[in-house]
Amino acid sequence: MNGRPVILEGRRVNGWPVIDAHCHAGQGDGLTGPWDTEAPLDRYAARAREAGIDRTVLFAPLTSDYRPANRAVGAIVRAEPRRYLGFAFVNPVADRGRVGELVHEARAWGACGIKVHWRDGRITREIAEVAGRAGLPVLYDPGGDLAAVEMAARAYPRVAWIVPHLSSFGDDWKAQVAFADQLVRLPNLFTDTSGVRYFDLLADAVRRAGPDKVLFGSDGPFLHPGVEISKIHALHLPAADAALVLGGNLLRLTRAARGRHRALLRRSS
Repeated sequence: MNGRPVILEGRRVNGWPVIDAHCHAGQGDGLTGPWDTEAPLDRYAARAREAGIDRTVLFAPLTSDYRPANRAVGAIVRAEPRRYLGFAFVNPVADRGRVGELVHEARAWGACGIKVHWRDGRITREIAEVAGRAGLPVLYDPGGDLAAVEMAARAYPRVAWIVPHLSSFGDDWKAQVAFADQLVRLPNLFTDTSGVRYFDLLADAVRRAGPDKVLFGSDGPFLHPGVEISKIHALHLPAADAALVLGGNLLRLTRAARGRHRALLRRSS
């Protein structure tokens, strides 16, 4: 970004847009916890506005069938394209053989990335190849499985891999420390800040890998976006670096994929 102001679709918001790169929306059917039961946006939206968040990337909660769940996310994005972007959630096991079909369908409503979670299965070549052909970043939660991250990032260097939580929502300190080394070493590997409780690990990752490798995310609506964004403010980054973390990096990684979303914006004007 070269320290220049980021402009989101021609509209400048206080000089820089603030984008939450990690938020769930809709219903799941697992009923084991919030992550696979329900992700309502009403309280999140109010909290995000209060926290100064201008845009949010949405994807479904964990569920057994991501086709209807992605369609529900798409309906939200189409209704409010100036506030929401979306990623298509896919299951490496249950969606085997139809990942391209699901992603293609989601691209029609403007999906500009792919979401994968370790609870559904390990990342696959099928997903990586679909992402590579479509020019989509993959937000992959490996649950601390750094070998899977290493193999995927090395095998598909043209795919941008965003690994949330410094690789572990479960506060696996050892995995998060080791992941910081991967983040430094692999040029196509990125992370988001959602749910990272060891603040010094987050600060170290930004310092070592650089602000262009880190995206602000909240893991809303389960976590409070105001609390999560306070960690970014606590880093006391220079303005240009903070702008990258708070939105510039997400825009850069999805630039090629946001054509359909730009069309939604034009229609909503």
